[in-house]
This record gives sequence, C-alpha cells and structure tokens, in this order.
Amino acid sequence: MDLEPLDPAYVAERLSQPPFIVCSGVYNVRDIGGCPTQYGIPVRRGFVYRSGEVSGITDEGRKQLKYLGVTTVYDLRSDTEMERYNTPIPDIPGVDIVRTPVFQTEDYSPEMMAKRYELYASGKTEAFMELYSQILDNGGPAFGVILGHIRDRPHDGLLFHCTAGKDRTGVIAAIMLTLAGVEDNVIAEDYSLTRVGREPARAMVMARLAKISLFARNNEAALNMFTCRPETMIAFLALLREKYGGVAAYLRKYVRLTDVDIETIKHNLLYPPDQPS
Repeated sequence: MDLEPLDPAYVAERLSQPPFIVCSGVYNVRDIGGCPTQYGIPVRRGFVYRSGEVSGITDEGRKQLKYLGVTTVYDLRSDTEMERYNTPIPDIPGVDIVRTPVFQTEDYSPEMMAKRYELYASGKTEAFMELYSQILDNGGPAFGVILGHIRDRPHDGLLFHCTAGKDRTGVIAAIMLTLAGVEDNVIAEDYSLTRVGREPARAMVMARLAKISLFARNNEAALNMFTCRPETMIAFLALLREKYGGVAAYLRKYVRLTDVDIETIKHNLLYPPDQPS
C-alpha cells in the first residue's frame, strides 16, 4: 500500500542506484537524465537535477552539489511556506539560489490553503488533477525561468526543488521529459520514485503536518498528501494534452516561449553542448 513505510534495506539499496544522487542533507535528489526517448537516445545525464528542499544541506552536500556541476538551484517554494516550516535559504558557495515560487503570497490565504489541504487529504486522482491544474495555471513564470536556463546555459548544471520534490517539482519535470520525447509510462514511473526518495524524511514530514489541524487528527489524510502513484502522473499527462493542448501549446501560452525556444530547450535536454542533433 502506498501509505505504508518501505523496507529500510530496500530504500537504502534503491537510493544508491540511478537516477538517485547522493547529496548529504537533501532528500529525493535525482538526475532527470537517462530516460529513453522516442528519438533513440536517452535524456541527457548530468545536467538537470530535481530534489526536495535543500535547506538542510550539509558541508558534504555542498561539495557533492558542486561536484555534480550544479551552478544554480531554483526554489519553487513560496515565502509563506518557508516561514511556516522555518526553512531558510542555505548558503552554498559557488552556487546561486534563485527564488522561483509557483504560488505567490496571496495564494496562501487560510481559505485557499484549507481547500488545497482537503484535496491533498483525499488522495484521489481527481483531487490531484485539480491541484496540478493550479500548478500549471500559476507556474508559467517560474517554469520560464528554469527552462530559460536550459535554453541559454547548456554548460551549467541546475537543480530545481519544492518542499518534498513531488508536486510542483514533479509537474515541471514531467513537462521537461514530455518535451524530450519520453513516453508516459516512463515519466509515471519516474514520478513514483518520490515514494522512495522521500522515505528518509517521513518522520520530519509527518511532524510538520501534525501542526495542521486537518492532518493532526487524521494520519491517513496526512499520508495521502504524499502519495505518488504512477496512475496520478498518467492522468496528469492526459490533462496536459486534453486541457492545455499538449506540452508545446502549454509552453507557448503559459510560459511565453517561442517555437525556437522550445526546440532549443528540447535539443539541450537531449544533447551535450555543441553536439548537433
């Protein structure tokens, strides 16, 4: 069952294998590269990484991040979220941290948060589709900054993250992988890996949620918030096509990218710098 803890030995073994990356103090760190594509080559490795929040990064983690070639970290969290969880931006010498919140302060009103929590608490696919539509509708400017890096700085590694590295992070990762030509079932399997990646942080996450009344009185609702079933991502990819016209149409309308931008980003997700397609 998706809500049950995973076997620690299995988690340790799986976290030692690709696409997971070791970065001390940061959980759910993965290279989005390596997925097979319709073009007969995998998504480029060692360029784009995703994770949960980096606030707890250690000195060893800072060294590991630099070793990976990451020059910029993009933080999708809101100011309200950071204040609530007391997770300030860490100092990582040689690495720029750029705030790219998906939701603005006004999106964190008590009424809006209560509604969002109710959706998470249900754990239903339809509820996550409503949440993910909110991410798509609001995330264009933030996603544009991250995708602009991929377009303009193909030599410089990057990492993007939210709190758990599942929803906002999962949406932009799915957009990238779809653009690169990865099949839906592969993207869905990648999405589900967050179940493994978040496991070392389970106690911390549950302690945070216990401070919210809805989750404090309903443990199952709290765990539902972090479900990451493959069928949820399959439904999201269908939503992206049916409601938003597909990844290219979404990027043109909501992220304000041109067709040339989109082709350049796709090329840089597949090929190292200066390598022709």
